[in-house]
Amino acid sequence: MRTKSSPLLLLLGLAVLLLARAQDATQSAGDSSTNPQAIKVPAGVIIVKGAWSSASDSVTPLPEGGTLGNNVYSNQYFGLTFNLPPDWTEKYSGPPPSDSGYYVLAQIQPSDTFKGTSRGSILIAAQDMFITLTRAKNALELTNYTKENLIPEYKVEEPPVVLRIANHSFVRFDYGSPVAELHWRVLATQIRCHVVQFIFTSRDTELARQFIREMNQIKLPAEAGATSGTGGGNVPTCIKDYASGDNLLERVDPLFVERRFNPVPVRIIIDRKGKVKRIHFLSAFPDQAKAITDALFQWRFRPYLCDGKPVEVETGIIFGRASRPTTPPLRNTATE
Repeated sequence: MRTKSSPLLLLLGLAVLLLARAQDATQSAGDSSTNPQAIKVPAGVIIVKGAWSSASDSVTPLPEGGTLGNNVYSNQYFGLTFNLPPDWTEKYSGPPPSDSGYYVLAQIQPSDTFKGTSRGSILIAAQDMFITLTRAKNALELTNYTKENLIPEYKVEEPPVVLRIANHSFVRFDYGSPVAELHWRVLATQIRCHVVQFIFTSRDTELARQFIREMNQIKLPAEAGATSGTGGGNVPTCIKDYASGDNLLERVDPLFVERRFNPVPVRIIIDRKGKVKRIHFLSAFPDQAKAITDALFQWRFRPYLCDGKPVEVETGIIFGRASRPTTPPLRNTATE
């Protein structure tokens, strides 16, 4: 999907839909009984037609590779673990990453055994800051952008503010819909140059407060923060636009067999010798992924030095017709 709107604003409608579906609604996957050639949709999965995410190996963790089990959401790529409220679960898997670098990591709602009087939803999402369509550089700037571009149907209840949760800095932003009588509580932090968002939606503000209190049990890597979170240590250092200028020593252009017009966002890990170690396609057709993979493994980079020693680097590249940011530079402030 391609849009110039804030990814968080795009989720407003999704959050409303999730809340409605929490009221014991059912969703049909389509009727294939009269068509012997029809492909049956797997249970619990929403199929999205088009370009898909993929990677050059099946071992290295991916942002979209989080798991939910035993009432715990864990994501090895981001190094986070989040305990869910009792009797909450994920009914549907999220769509693949968008070509603007937005991930729906988990959509969590009350299970059929939930006995509480109030209902809501929890959306865990991430925005790749290498690919974002805004000019935001971190979680604080992206949240301020969302606040400044909130559509009139939604009202700011509390402006963005930086606070401490589980010994890490988060940006909190509260807004609501007077017509729908819904409230959103957004908590955002940055990890490996991704803004990771926890979005709580409910008509019950006390339920949202309970969610936020339980966030203190979350486990995050040391780098996570509202204006930090650029990797390093046990994971590659992430550097925007590293695959350009004097850093790129050798380049081979991909040879495409079919002309397409979609942007192809790619994250790569460069090893200590300057060779491409791993490739992650956020959104690409199979023929595009193959052509780009064949080319990227021939690229050579200047090794990146940290304290005089070469370290691995993670960076992003967009092949094809990349969308360009149209927003002005953002202020790095927590309140207006």
